[in-house]
Amino acid sequence: MAKNVIVAQSGGPSPVINNSLRGVIEACRAYPNDFGIIYGAWHGIEGVLKEELLDLSAQPEKEIALLATTPAAGSIGTCRYKLKEKQKKDFARVVEVFKAHNIGWFFYIGGNDSMDTANKISRVAAEQGLELVATGVPKTIDNDVGDSEFQLIDHTPGYGSVARYWACCIQNANEENEGSCPADPVLVMQIMGRKIGYIPAAARLADPERRMPLQIYMPESGLTLDNLCDLVNDQLRRSGRCLVALSEGFDVGDIGARRDSFGHVEFGASDLTAQQVVISHLNRRGLAARGAARGQMPGTDQRSSILLASTVDLEEAYQVGRHAVEIARRDGNGWMATLLRVPGPQYAIRYDKAPLEKVANSERTFPKQWLAPNKVDVTDDFISYARPLIGEEWVRVPLENGLQRFARLKRIFAPQRCAPYAPEAYTS
Repeated sequence: MAKNVIVAQSGGPSPVINNSLRGVIEACRAYPNDFGIIYGAWHGIEGVLKEELLDLSAQPEKEIALLATTPAAGSIGTCRYKLKEKQKKDFARVVEVFKAHNIGWFFYIGGNDSMDTANKISRVAAEQGLELVATGVPKTIDNDVGDSEFQLIDHTPGYGSVARYWACCIQNANEENEGSCPADPVLVMQIMGRKIGYIPAAARLADPERRMPLQIYMPESGLTLDNLCDLVNDQLRRSGRCLVALSEGFDVGDIGARRDSFGHVEFGASDLTAQQVVISHLNRRGLAARGAARGQMPGTDQRSSILLASTVDLEEAYQVGRHAVEIARRDGNGWMATLLRVPGPQYAIRYDKAPLEKVANSERTFPKQWLAPNKVDVTDDFISYARPLIGEEWVRVPLENGLQRFARLKRIFAPQRCAPYAPEAYTS
C-alpha cells in the first residue's frame, strides 16, 4: 500500500513558491503506486502539529494547474514556527500525526531554517521507528541558502523574480525621479534582503551600463549613515539627483528591531525602518541641491507580485519541485533538491541534490569580489550571474472579470484522528 504524502511551506513566501508546490503534487500524482493521498500541511509545520491537513488529492486539476501563476503562500499557507531541540512534545506530536495518517513522504519547501526542520524531523522519525523520507525543496527570495562557493546550489527559486521586480521598479523610479528632481532630488527605496545584499544588488540590473545616478547600499558595504550622506551629496553635485537603493539591513543604528521565532529581524514589524532614518538624516544634514529627500517603500509586494515574476524562475521552481520527488523515490531520505549552473557562455542549469544536514541552517554570503570598490555598486561579474535569472518575457497570468485568476483550493481537510494539541511554543 502506497504511503501518503505531506507537503508544507515555511518562511517568507515568494512569487513562484506555488509552482514548486505544483511540481511536487504533479510528480507525486504521476507515481500512484508509490505515493498515496497528498496532503498540504495548513500553515507549514504548525499544520502538522495541529493536524490540519488539506487534501490536495481531492483538488480539481484546473486549480492545481493555476498554482503556476498564483503567488505568495495563500494556497496552503506558511509559518515561522521553529522546532527547537528542547521541544520534545512537538517532535512526538509530528510522529503521532504522521503515523495516524500513514505518512511516508514529507516535502518541505523553504529556506535554510526549513531545511533544518526537515532534517530534524527526518532524524526523529528514524529514532522512533517511523519509515519516512524527508526531502527539502529550496525557496527564498534572499538567495542565502547554501554555500558561498555555489557548490551546493547556484541560486534559490524566488530570487530571480524578486530581482526582476526590483530591476523594473528602479526603471520606473528613475523616470519619476528624473521628472520630479527639482523638488525631490533624492529618492530612497528600501529593499528586502535582511543582512545579505543579493536583492538590493539586483537594482543594478535596471541599468547595467550605469547611466542612472544610482547608488546601492548593501549591508556588506560597511558604510555609515554619514558616509551615505556624503556620497549622496557627491552624486547630487555631479547629476543634480540621486536614486538610493537601500537594503533594509543597512546599519542605521537602533530601529527597535522585532524578531521572529528563528531570531531573524522582522523589519516590517520593527519600530523604525532604515529608510525613515536615512531620509531624516539626509534632510537634517542638508542636500547639495534644492528640495528634499523622499521615500518609496514597497512592502510585501516584492514577494507576492506575479506580474513582475521571472519566467525562468517560474520554470525552475516547478522543475525543482518535481526533482525533489524523483530524489525521494530514487535516493531516499535526507536530501534537498538543488540546481547548479552548467559552465559555459550560455545560461543553463542541471538539477542535483545536497544532503539536508549540509544545507540546514546554512547561510551563504554575498561574494566580496562582487561589491564594487566604491561600496555603492556591484561588479559586472554579479550582473553576469544575476541577469539570466530574470528572463526575457512577461508572465502570462489568466484573467477573470479583468482580475488575476489565482488557484482556489477547496478547504477539504483530512479527518482528525489525534487529540487536540497546542504547539509547545504557543505557551512557552
